[in-house]
Amino acid sequence: MFMVISGYFMILSIMAFAMMKIDKRQAQRRGQRIPEKNLWAAALLGGGIGAYAGMMTFRHKTRRAKFRIGFLLLAAIDTALWVWSYQTFGQE
Repeated sequence: MFMVISGYFMILSIMAFAMMKIDKRQAQRRGQRIPEKNLWAAALLGGGIGAYAGMMTFRHKTRRAKFRIGFLLLAAIDTALWVWSYQTFGQE
């Protein structure tokens, strides 16, 4: 069960990280952007770590406090849930 949970968080984090990269590139090129609600959805559903890492890596959305604080909080919650899942299911 722990491996399933880890895989879920990993996939969502990679997806959120990639979304931040794509949105940053589109912002620079003045192309079609990824809606903020989609960035938030990816982070809320388990990709908080990837969303925060992408935000910091690509310096994207860092001026907006709701993203800085929100993605950091979601990353912390995802980390806590992952640790809890390890403590609960990792010993099986």
